Amino acid sequence: MRERKTLTDKLFLLAVLLKGLDGAVQLIGGIVLVLLPPGTITRLAHAVVTRDLVGPPEGPLAGHFEEAVRHFADGNRTFVIAYLLLHGAIKLVLVIALIRQILPMYPVAVAALGLFVVFEVLRAAQTRSIVLPLLAALDVAIIVLVVKEYLELRRRRA
Repeated sequence: MRERKTLTDKLFLLAVLLKGLDGAVQLIGGIVLVLLPPGTITRLAHAVVTRDLVGPPEGPLAGHFEEAVRHFADGNRTFVIAYLLLHGAIKLVLVIALIRQILPMYPVAVAALGLFVVFEVLRAAQTRSIVLPLLAALDVAIIVLVVKEYLELRRRRA
């Protein structure tokens, strides 16, 4: 791996490492959700809200949080678990490939991140999520950095 020097190189590495951390957290979260019964998750969420950990209990953030947990407990459990496990695993594979500078994986990463963006935007429209559009915007920024890095690596290797 070449030494990273430019600001863009450093931003790329930071973005990829953050994506890797995000993927690891999602993978671990999915595993934890498989192991915890829905009632336990609901009780934990209620404890978080009543202790003002997401703002006042009657505030909008607490309301979104409790609504998300309620949807999860009422039947979105399989979807959420599958999403976290699959999304986390894909991110980790892509992060490893990008850090190792495996050139054919750059277009795969762009395509996968692009699909994540489309999914996040569509899901946000369905659920009125406030988090998914932010994640989509972050993914778009990472796509730009991946494309720039890919073009630079191709230019150097040519």
